[in-house]
Amino acid sequence: MLPVAHGQHERLGEQELADLFGVSRTLVREALMQLQARGFIEVRTRKGWYVVEPSVEEARDAFAARRAVESGLLRQADGQLEGKPLQTAVRRLRQHVKEEQAAIDGADAATRAFLLADFHVCLAECLGHKLLSDMLRDLTARTTLIASLYQSTHDARQSCADHALIVAAIEKGELERAAILMLQHIGNVEDALGQASLASADARLRLRATLAPVLRSRLRAVK
Repeated sequence: MLPVAHGQHERLGEQELADLFGVSRTLVREALMQLQARGFIEVRTRKGWYVVEPSVEEARDAFAARRAVESGLLRQADGQLEGKPLQTAVRRLRQHVKEEQAAIDGADAATRAFLLADFHVCLAECLGHKLLSDMLRDLTARTTLIASLYQSTHDARQSCADHALIVAAIEKGELERAAILMLQHIGNVEDALGQASLASADARLRLRATLAPVLRSRLRAVK
């Protein structure tokens, strides 16, 4: 079971975030506006931007939605991934898992939280579901915030190992097995986050992990 949110809201300073990411305040402001539209950030008159920490009910809803969407994606992919499309998907997913492992080994908690969540978006894209990949980007952004608060290095390594098993099943064409592994994986993540302690959370890591998906997207767009 996930812990109940403590009701604390982290204030976001535009200049601090610009310095943290090495980008302009304009880019930070655009990212914050996108996050506000998605319900992750709120703005208070004459006070600034604040992270809205998810409640236990919101966390449960996000994980439940992910179970339905991601297991369904894999089960419906039967016959779609063959030959070159399968090889391309497996190669991309394996590279993603390697990047996850590098972030874990490098003790980069913010990047690892983003990459572990982004694996699921990457999988939806590999299966050719643009609309659902956008939906998963929002859902995983919510659970990325939770993970950046609660996930230990041990749990992150287990998530990465789960991803590798899912990719191996996909490569063998065992999509039903991949769907079962996905359900087990999401359940394991939810359970592990519920058992961890809030006391070890680092506010700057939380902010960086929360904003990373949108900021990275914006940075790619302006290059």
